[in-house]
Amino acid sequence: MSRYTEIRSFVLVAEKGSFAAAAAQEGVTPVVLGRRLDALEKRLGVRLMHRSTRGLTLTDLGEQFLEQCKQLLHDFEMAEASISDQHNAMRGHLVVSAPASFGRQHVAPHVLAFKKRYPDLRLSFNFTDSVIDLVREGYDMAIRVGAVYDPNYVAVRLYPNQRVVCGTPAYFAKHGVPQVPEDLIHHNCLAFNLHGGQQYGWTFVRQGQIFSVRVQGDLDCNDGELLFDWVKQGWGVGWRSMWEIQAELKRGELVTVLDEYAIQDYDIQAVYQQQRYVPAKIRVFTDYLKQIYNQPGYWEQTDKTACSCKQ
Repeated sequence: MSRYTEIRSFVLVAEKGSFAAAAAQEGVTPVVLGRRLDALEKRLGVRLMHRSTRGLTLTDLGEQFLEQCKQLLHDFEMAEASISDQHNAMRGHLVVSAPASFGRQHVAPHVLAFKKRYPDLRLSFNFTDSVIDLVREGYDMAIRVGAVYDPNYVAVRLYPNQRVVCGTPAYFAKHGVPQVPEDLIHHNCLAFNLHGGQQYGWTFVRQGQIFSVRVQGDLDCNDGELLFDWVKQGWGVGWRSMWEIQAELKRGELVTVLDEYAIQDYDIQAVYQQQRYVPAKIRVFTDYLKQIYNQPGYWEQTDKTACSCKQ
């Protein structure tokens, strides 16, 4: 019996909390896993786990060994992945999360062209405005708009972006142009109600200091595209990303205000778990989107599929 098999079985049993649950995932019987753990403890000469009818508990040495084994298995898998990537780089399964509106407009139109390049790669996408825990929920990567502060993740900038206040020329002609962010309390602000979007306000910067203004309005929604549509119809002002309003700005349908207070570096980023070897499927898809987004005039175009087909 290999040491790898013993260690992998030990980690699996410890994480599942029972031999039955671990055996079901492994596709073997609980007796087989018990023998593997017995062999591991005998070889090490220590007790790693207390077993009783009430369940399993790790010894102090077992707790210590578990963390070391997890790191060993992770390093082993990354080493395999690095070699496998070089030999057979674009096979397997790539699972991606992206904000709902951004995903529909700027990820989905490019998927088929990417798939034609790499027909052996299976692709799965989840477009949602909820922030996904990539590791816990089994995602390879995410496309996110805004800063990423978690040191466990790598963030690669795909395109520079900032968040601005905007509205129609007719709206500002009727209601006046806010001169400072605090003036927004006198305007109909159309805001997200997802995760307290209205409650926590809109964020700005003044003399290097970031601050928020509590906004209010008679319309709010958890759908960014619907909010944007209301802004374009002149119902109020929105706090939108530059990526989504550039075409309307160019046509004069929208104008921005309070630009001097806008937070910079609210970038479009590819985010994935910090790891020693980044799988080729993540690197290639990241580079693919980055190349598309940086084409001159891309963000003003209506037909996004035309851009991906040129790659």
